[in-house]
Amino acid sequence: MCDLTIRKAQSLVDEWIGTYGVRYFNELTNLAILTEEVGELARIIARTYGEQSFKESDKNRDLGDEMADVLWVLICLANQTGVDLTDAFEKNIKKKTTRDRERHKTNKKL
Repeated sequence: MCDLTIRKAQSLVDEWIGTYGVRYFNELTNLAILTEEVGELARIIARTYGEQSFKESDKNRDLGDEMADVLWVLICLANQTGVDLTDAFEKNIKKKTTRDRERHKTNKKL
């Protein structure tokens, strides 16, 4: 794949669901799945960058794949609730820029 945009990713997920997935799981199921996937990502981060040691079952996990799982389910939720993630992300960046323009620069903790 080449230069994948957020909008194209939403389209690809929708096409995949229509072709292979029969239908989207309902929103509450997808929220539960998203939580599960974030937990799996957290497990890898805790063991790779934190103080926890790896269990044998964790050793072959791929950080990028776990992040992609989170993104996949988030895109599913966006598609089924009518959220254009490109538009939402652009608005979110503008909001953060307005709100936090100087906040981090003046944070003595950073």
